[in-house]
Amino acid sequence: MAIHKIKFFTGRASRYLAEKIVESYGTTLGKCEVLQFSDGEFQPRFDESIRGCTVFIIQSTFPPMDNLMELLMMIDAARRASAYKVIAVMPYFGWARQDRKDRPRVPITAKLVANMLVAAGCDRVMTMDIHADQIQGFFDVPVDGLYASGIFIPYIKKLGIEDLSIAAPDMGGAKRASNYAKALDAPIIISHKTRAKANVVGSMTAIGDVEGRNVIIVDDMIDTAGTICMAADMLMARGAKSVRAAITHPVLSGKAYERINASALEEVIVTDTIPLNPNEDLHKFTVLSVADIFADVIERVHNYKEISSLFFK
Repeated sequence: MAIHKIKFFTGRASRYLAEKIVESYGTTLGKCEVLQFSDGEFQPRFDESIRGCTVFIIQSTFPPMDNLMELLMMIDAARRASAYKVIAVMPYFGWARQDRKDRPRVPITAKLVANMLVAAGCDRVMTMDIHADQIQGFFDVPVDGLYASGIFIPYIKKLGIEDLSIAAPDMGGAKRASNYAKALDAPIIISHKTRAKANVVGSMTAIGDVEGRNVIIVDDMIDTAGTICMAADMLMARGAKSVRAAITHPVLSGKAYERINASALEEVIVTDTIPLNPNEDLHKFTVLSVADIFADVIERVHNYKEISSLFFK
């Protein structure tokens, strides 16, 4: 058993999820506050001793940039307060789409974020469905990359859908869709798109048997919802009985909610790594919590137990 006391803290953006994680773990959040200055600067502060403790800081780094900066500052504060270890629990790892130089003279921001986390004093990172698995190699500390399939697949099985097929919204999601299809014993459909210009999808078609199938599109995140909504409408036009989506991170920027509600999507299943906007029409959304998964992994890591059994996709 671990000899170092464990304490949990959260940034402001993820308190709603952190409370569920610590409840599942069987404890409570530690006391901390953020002092806000009139010029926009802020200063996190731990309001209890963390000397010699293993500190878990829970914070997803979705926009605005303050969420990432707050996490970095809390890590630095914990290190300077003599914490034994500082572990960043980042259910959603922001900036992950910038994982390579896809154009000249652009940054690899995912690597930059990894460098900043380590420089701040982070000893370990826990995240879920990171956009590209190779980002784990950007870190010089252990990274636990969990998969939302651990909650999506049981939920899909409970739906009892007949004539089920799993679809990838683009060629890049083929591996993820294949893993879901294998677990659900369902055939796979790949959506292939061409672009008229940057950020504008010109046309889309499907590779696989669509007619008469109930389709679930799986992906790691949904941002503007343009690709997924176009894929859903295309699949219905090709003869699908119904189309759902199972998406880990509901970024949902711009007119995403409006597009989803106007699309052929029957249901959009997401996790609570990012909170939905309560002011939007959410009748198509089903939210599954990742709290139990993270609580389980935290308990195993803290007590030096194996976690490999949790890394199924």
